[in-house]
Amino acid sequence: MRYLKMKHFVGVLTLLAVTGMTLASIPARAGNKHEPDLPSPLCDLVQAPEGNKVAFHVYARGAQIYKWNGTNWSFVGPMATLFADPGYHGQVGIHYAGPTWESNDGSKVVGAKVADCSPDPTAIPWLRLQSVSTQGPGIFGCVSFIQRVNTEGGLAPAIPGTTIGETAEVPYTAEYFFYRAQH
Repeated sequence: MRYLKMKHFVGVLTLLAVTGMTLASIPARAGNKHEPDLPSPLCDLVQAPEGNKVAFHVYARGAQIYKWNGTNWSFVGPMATLFADPGYHGQVGIHYAGPTWESNDGSKVVGAKVADCSPDPTAIPWLRLQSVSTQGPGIFGCVSFIQRVNTEGGLAPAIPGTTIGETAEVPYTAEYFFYRAQH
């Protein structure tokens, strides 16, 4: 009998652990996370337009990829993992060239830059992007705007490349806020 109770207890603990991991992988919903605190007036242009509300908020850690063309470093695209919390726990998706954000549920959003600001000269700019396409019914299915804020790192290398075609992956972190139009 004691063996069955212990086996049941271990089963419940396993279920709680799996459920906890699943819940940790879901991005914060509107109402749980506020809109980002943007320095004004420097970053007023990256505000989402009226009528849009934060639907999701994720934390990114990855690299900005650059290619040496013989004269300067050209931006190729990002490569990052998206997480549910600032400690980089609970992977919720990926971010790659396009720029594209793809969630674990298979939904995607592709954005186009509308505005930027550079509150930190040692990091890539903060951005407002407008959705140009979405795919799937998941978390990114109805995104209207995306903000990239609180960036660290990611700037092109300051030192010239040694060979044409050489690539550099520069580490960066950022927060992304995903907005949906309110009807």
